[in-house]
Amino acid sequence: MKQSLKLELEEAKIMIEAAKKKSEEINVLETIAITDDGGNLIALERMNGARITGPEISIAKAYTAAGHKRSTHLFNKEPNGPALPGNEAFGINQMLPGKFAIFVGGFPIVANGEVVGGIGVSGGNGEQDTAVGTAALQALQESLKDQGIEIITDADIKK
Repeated sequence: MKQSLKLELEEAKIMIEAAKKKSEEINVLETIAITDDGGNLIALERMNGARITGPEISIAKAYTAAGHKRSTHLFNKEPNGPALPGNEAFGINQMLPGKFAIFVGGFPIVANGEVVGGIGVSGGNGEQDTAVGTAALQALQESLKDQGIEIITDADIKK
């Protein structure tokens, strides 16, 4: 049997608070979703005034990142993004309509080399969503470093 780490509400709250702080710093209203490794929602927060579409979009981004073990923007990154026309996964987002996001703002949460969840951020442009998402990953890394748990904090994550 394999032992594994489990992302819990306490860690999700740390990530959401860091994401909100970064959002406020860069003056963007975001919705942040955190899922477990199966893409099941652990926590969601929509900042006051954020778009009403944010919850569904951020959940889809987190679900996709966790389930497919890669940052969502990598699906369309030139030249070999698998979801680009002519590439092997073109149309993959149609497999789970409304749940599979292939644009910027979703990042797998990788702890000690294992995907333990996903974070989805919606409300800003791609650069803003990335800054907010990576700030949340960095906060998680900081909170767990004394336990010897390493979190990937780069934007381009693929497991």
